[in-house]
Amino acid sequence: MRWKYQRYIKDYLRTIASLDGNLGRVLRYLDESGLAENTVVIYGSDQGFYLGDHGWYDKRWMYEESLRTPLIVRWPGVVEPSSENRDLVQNLDFAETFLEIAGVDVPPTMQGRSLLPLLMGTTPDDWRDAVYYQYYEYPAVHMVRRHYGVRTQRYKLIHYYEIDEWELFDLERDPGELQSVYHEPECSEVIDELTEVLHELRTQYKVPEQDPVPYPER
Repeated sequence: MRWKYQRYIKDYLRTIASLDGNLGRVLRYLDESGLAENTVVIYGSDQGFYLGDHGWYDKRWMYEESLRTPLIVRWPGVVEPSSENRDLVQNLDFAETFLEIAGVDVPPTMQGRSLLPLLMGTTPDDWRDAVYYQYYEYPAVHMVRRHYGVRTQRYKLIHYYEIDEWELFDLERDPGELQSVYHEPECSEVIDELTEVLHELRTQYKVPEQDPVPYPER
């Protein structure tokens, strides 16, 4: 097992080093060719990976290691260099952002929102205060139970709906998500609020009651 882990982690780190080096090549070319001043560079990612965190590897769970993903933007004259924004954004915002940057109207049927105001240093008053997540590939290779949930700036509520188990994490006090506080009496009000938000987002995104892909029992 230790040999497999060393093989895995070293391959992973080599991949990261290669990505870092080649992204540097792209940025260097933009600078040297004079294209940088008129080019928006947006670097994002698929879900993050567990590298032994929570005793797990790969991704799929709603814990922070795989829920959070990189989002780095270089846009000379618009995005302040070395600035940081902590608003909640999602990859479903990317298309709307590209459209607005290009001066194209965003269709009202799209589920995300343009990140342009955030990139320009302004957060709209009605910006989202929670994000929704769902995973339903079970039973399958990774055997991660089906679950959905919401994450706000401080809390995360997760429902393993097939077995009706819940988890609540206070990310301010427990950033490593090591101890669920779902059954703590003082959290009842937070749970009620987040449960309402969960239902609202499921309605907003028209989440079907039945999982889209039925996986056969193994």
